[in-house]
Amino acid sequence: MIRTATPADLDAIVRLHTEARATYYRGHLPEEEYLGAGEVGRSRGGWARAVDRDDATVLCAERDGVLAGIAAHAVRDGRMHLTQLHVAPDRWRQGVGTELHEACVAAWQRDGVAEALLEVFVHNTRAQSFYMARGWAPDPKHPRTSDHLVLRLAVPAAVRA
Repeated sequence: MIRTATPADLDAIVRLHTEARATYYRGHLPEEEYLGAGEVGRSRGGWARAVDRDDATVLCAERDGVLAGIAAHAVRDGRMHLTQLHVAPDRWRQGVGTELHEACVAAWQRDGVAEALLEVFVHNTRAQSFYMARGWAPDPKHPRTSDHLVLRLAVPAAVRA
C-alpha cells in the first residue's frame, strides 16, 4: 500500500532512511557522515520539514503494516525533483521501489509535470540501474555534481482512457 506520510511516521522514516543510506555510503564515506548522531538528527529535521510542507510530497510504502519504502518529491528552482526514494534493504527486489516510483510518476502526470530530476550517489550502481531501467538518463545540462549523478526523466503524458 502506498500512502501519504504523516508526522506519526517520522521515527520509522528516519530509521529506514538511515539504514538504506548505510548500504550505499558504507566504504565510500566516513561512517559519521551517514550514521553519526549529528547526521541522523539533520536527517530527522529534513524529513519532519518535508512531511509538514504543503509544497512537498512524502509517500510511504507499507507491507504487512510495516514501513518498507519512502519517496519524496518537490519543486526546487522551478523544476520537479525526486529528492528521496529508499527501500528497506530486506525488501529489495520485491516491487516496493517500483510502486513508489510509479506513484511519483502518476502524481507528476496529474500535475502536468513534463520532466523531473534526481541525484544519485555515483557509487550507488544498484540505484542507477533501477532509475535507468525506468527511463532516467544523465541530465544533459548538469550530468554530475561532485559525488552524485544528476538524472533526468521526461515524464510520459498520462494515458487517457
